[in-house]
Amino acid sequence: MGVETKVYTLDEVSKHSDRKDCWLVIDGKVYDVTKFLEDHPGGDEVLLSSTGKDATDDFVDVGHSTAARAMMDEYYVGDFDKAFNPARTTKYTPPKQPHYNPDKTPDFIIRLLQFLVPLLILGLAFGVHSYTKSPTV
Repeated sequence: MGVETKVYTLDEVSKHSDRKDCWLVIDGKVYDVTKFLEDHPGGDEVLLSSTGKDATDDFVDVGHSTAARAMMDEYYVGDFDKAFNPARTTKYTPPKQPHYNPDKTPDFIIRLLQFLVPLLILGLAFGVHSYTKSPTV
């Protein structure tokens, strides 16, 4: 006779979403990471931003080590009832970045001056040297 695993819904998990009671869902399992907040290498804010929801994508994106994954067993409290997980109807789309325009006037002028000013100084130094050079007899 095995130990029965508690199954939690998203509503139940979302009730545990603060610093004193912090639960995460990762890969269909529920973890109480309240005691780990202070020890988390990425800081407690990383965990707190993912509490009370399915944090699988956040966890995977960071690329945790096998040692980090092994530590998870210590914080395991039960399984996540995927039937209550709202379907992910929207795919993540990154925010639109402004189109890079290499011919922006201020940037173009600065780059041009960075090229021309040293040439002007070199030419001026050569001219002064030639002008002040005394003729050899």
